[in-house]
Amino acid sequence: MKIRSLAVKFILYVSGCCVVILLAIIGFNYRFSEGIIMAKIRENAENLALRTVNKIEIELASVKKTADTVADYLEEGAVSKERIERLLKLVVVNNKELYGMGIAFEPYAFDPKSLYFCPYYAKEKSGLVLYNLGAEAYRYFTLDWYQIPRELGRAVWTEPYFDDVLMASYSVPFYQASAQGRKLKGIVNADISLQWLTDIVSSVKIFKTGDAYLISRNGMIITHPLKELIMNETVFSVAESRNDPALREIGRRMVRGESGFVPFTSLARNKKSWMYYAPVPSTGWTLAVVFPQDELFEDIRRQTALTGAMAGAGIIFLVLVIALLAHSITKPLRLISRAAHSIGEGNFDAKLPAVDSADEVGRLSRAFGNMQSALKEYIKRLTETTAAKERIESELKIAHEIQTGILPRIFPAFPDRKEFDIYAMMEPAKEVGGDFYDFCLIDEKRLFFVMGDVSGKGVPAALFMMITKTLLKNEALQGLAAHEILYKVNNILALDNTATMFATVFCGILDTATGEVEFANAGHNPPLVSLDGRPFEFLTVDKGFVLGPMQNFKFTSRKLNLGHGDTIFLYTDGVTEAMDPEKRLFSEQRLQDALSRLGRDKYLVEMIRTVREEVSVFVRNAPQSDDITMLILRFN
Repeated sequence: MKIRSLAVKFILYVSGCCVVILLAIIGFNYRFSEGIIMAKIRENAENLALRTVNKIEIELASVKKTADTVADYLEEGAVSKERIERLLKLVVVNNKELYGMGIAFEPYAFDPKSLYFCPYYAKEKSGLVLYNLGAEAYRYFTLDWYQIPRELGRAVWTEPYFDDVLMASYSVPFYQASAQGRKLKGIVNADISLQWLTDIVSSVKIFKTGDAYLISRNGMIITHPLKELIMNETVFSVAESRNDPALREIGRRMVRGESGFVPFTSLARNKKSWMYYAPVPSTGWTLAVVFPQDELFEDIRRQTALTGAMAGAGIIFLVLVIALLAHSITKPLRLISRAAHSIGEGNFDAKLPAVDSADEVGRLSRAFGNMQSALKEYIKRLTETTAAKERIESELKIAHEIQTGILPRIFPAFPDRKEFDIYAMMEPAKEVGGDFYDFCLIDEKRLFFVMGDVSGKGVPAALFMMITKTLLKNEALQGLAAHEILYKVNNILALDNTATMFATVFCGILDTATGEVEFANAGHNPPLVSLDGRPFEFLTVDKGFVLGPMQNFKFTSRKLNLGHGDTIFLYTDGVTEAMDPEKRLFSEQRLQDALSRLGRDKYLVEMIRTVREEVSVFVRNAPQSDDITMLILRFN
């Protein structure tokens, strides 16, 4: 629906611009604040992760130092079984981090008669228990915690595993000096329960639903709020189940020991989040802390919503103020509009509103008042002018009827005369024109015919045409020769011709018995003739001088003999000078070609109508610029 009210448009445009500006400001502020928050979150996440990693490292360092100390002690010299067992018991009792510790010797290294020797103290629910792990059912030197440090020649942390509880082992090789160099004597194995690790990671509080978890060197999930994931899933298996290439790439970076801050979909709640991950250097594990995205931006969204609500209230208030202002401004305009509409319907006495202000509305009201007075005066004059114009148009119509009435219009003109055929037409460019044609029988033998073109257009040309035509016919009926007719008519027209009007005239006298044509020319276009069945050609004529400007000009008569079927075609320059929209003329050549295509056997009326149609096709929609008149005579 199209809005027509100026006040409504004003309110919509101004409030719309304000809404766009406020939305742009709120959006920019949201994005800017979001950037600041993300920078702070990254910094806080890094600090939180590193603090937690340091806690884990401190705990692990205590276990590592204890195991390293035991290994150093064993390398100092031979010890008895009793001393080893007593040492293990003291170490396990005095280190709360330890779940258990064992010393596994190489085959036959402790006792040449014994393949296994691996005393192990563990903290069971019933108390401290001593085990000897070496047996055919438990070939310890084939297990990872023994084989890996043995082959690498250095201490290692094993992958976490379940043994009643979630555990991890720190294994340290110890050696015996010999003549051949240092020789591996055994492995000190310290086991820790990872419950304390779970407690440390679980103590990390991140908003309401954030969490933290650990993964091993191979991507195994060690700690997590979802218990079913622990030691059952890896980062890569979760990525496969979710078909999540981004999570798979994050897992690769984790197991490579990298750190980073990345967008992430949480494992616990499948929510969009941000995650910071960092390695635990001593074990090769990775700690990840997860920040829920919706909680990250909760404050800024709340602030943005509050700002939007305040902006909305401000816009509503602004719209009310604008509406009141627009109403006060447009009220006189509405009254002026109604008055203008009433004036437009013809009530020129409609009352305009009284506006005393000096602003644009006041000036507009005064301008409308002046316009109303001027319009009343203009309508009065227009009514008078219209009446005068209608009277003139009526008179011109009568003049047109009079003008066309004096031209021969009934064809065949001489139905009882078979010696010749004649046909003519005149089409004025205005209501009345200056072209004319005429023909009449001077006596039983002779036919007078004439065509003329008066200078100018309209009523003056029509009056001059009627005088000229009448004079020409009168003189022809006196039995004069063609040149004498032109001479006498010229002298009459030249008397008191203060307007210096003139006419071009071609006249001829046909002897209907012999076919002889006597003709004379007064500046008119040369006719076209078709003789002896040949195509139409232009007749050679004396140019002569036009009728009217000056007296006593001598004209010359010439003669032409017509045979059976010979035709003569007369026309005015309205035919040859008809212009198309590109200002090109129809031309004498086109007229000659058109007549020649018709031939001499066509009916005269058909020939003239065909020429007129060709002119119309040529000019297309261009306005008619001159009178078009044609006359055709055929001798039978």
